[in-house]
Amino acid sequence: MQSFQTTYSYFCPCPRGLEAALAEELNEIAQHAGPAAAIKVHNQVPGGVHCSGTLLAAYQLNLHSRIASRVLLRMAHGSYKNENDIYDLTLAQPWEDWFKVSHTIRVDMTAVKSPLRSLEFTTLKIKDAICDRFLDLMKLRPSVNTKTPDMRIAGFVDAHNYTVYLDTSGEALFKRGWREETGDAPLRENLAAGLLRTSGWKPGVPLFDPMCGSGTILAEAAQMVAGVPPGARRRFAFEKFSNFNAETWLAIKGDFKPNPLPTTPTLFGSDISGDMVELTRHNLARAGIQFEIPLKQIEAQEVKPPVGADGKPLVGIILTNPPYGERIGVRGDRALPTEELFAQFFSAFSTTLKQRFAGWSVFLFSADLGLPKLMRLKESRKTPFFNGALECRLFRFDMVAGYNRREEAKPHSGNSED
Repeated sequence: MQSFQTTYSYFCPCPRGLEAALAEELNEIAQHAGPAAAIKVHNQVPGGVHCSGTLLAAYQLNLHSRIASRVLLRMAHGSYKNENDIYDLTLAQPWEDWFKVSHTIRVDMTAVKSPLRSLEFTTLKIKDAICDRFLDLMKLRPSVNTKTPDMRIAGFVDAHNYTVYLDTSGEALFKRGWREETGDAPLRENLAAGLLRTSGWKPGVPLFDPMCGSGTILAEAAQMVAGVPPGARRRFAFEKFSNFNAETWLAIKGDFKPNPLPTTPTLFGSDISGDMVELTRHNLARAGIQFEIPLKQIEAQEVKPPVGADGKPLVGIILTNPPYGERIGVRGDRALPTEELFAQFFSAFSTTLKQRFAGWSVFLFSADLGLPKLMRLKESRKTPFFNGALECRLFRFDMVAGYNRREEAKPHSGNSED
């Protein structure tokens, strides 16, 4: 039977490119969680971080990790030659110690360089092994529910080894429990949190998202400012485990202390679309944000730095995920092809940054790897990420004072791009 003294191995998957940021975050959670959780962070691999700890670690990691996609508890690991080996290793695990036969299950499979011919068949073998285990013991078998299962089981195979995990999270952790609706292709919450960490932003530093869309970046930042754990408003699969300790879980949930609410704004947003500004407002309210975040409907090429309580322009970080296609053309000339609108938009936005945002660090997250060329700016850093299967970059541009003077001092020939 599982206990709070036993140490387990965990794997925390995350969006590719955020492994180092996740490892850093897990180490911070480990310090806060204390010795009872015994969280130790181990190696980073493409797409996640291995760690270990007691069952309390699963409670703490699910509640506090902003960057992990899930917290997977390792049930077994071993070598295999064929699907029967995978079946045997799965069958040997004490699934009945973790959940009841009345709970519904779902099995997902991931493979890297595996010689197995059919992942679907292998997935079926894992499911059969779990069901056969219950059948042998109780003459009953759990039902499968692919939409809203009580328990998710994750299998992973590489060229030689098979690992089977029990998912302690349930729904993916980027589902914070506040989002009802989104704009087109919204940024996932855990990716937004990872971008904030990678940018070096910390609560108290002015943050401006001039293309805020449905407000994901602002909502993540606002919850950090408020000191609200990302998992505070949702449920987890471990709450259905046979040995779930509700009293301990309530104590962990009640242990965090919210930060004092800021009296002057440090987070700011704007968008070309009034509907998006309203959606951001709605999402911030749903996320439980109880302090002011000034939002404006304005084109990104027209923005100015937000001002502080003393009326002077602030200096801080711009972090945004620029839109594509339609939203750039909301107020553009619809007769122009999208590519031309795109080039015009980024040229104008770049001029605004150079003229008005001296001293700011600007981070643009985009799948367009040629963005610096469109901006006619040299990036000081570019960090590769994956948004799902889409390869992206987080481009950093440092707006040094004097850009504008340098632009004006450039010789202008008749065929100049300027």
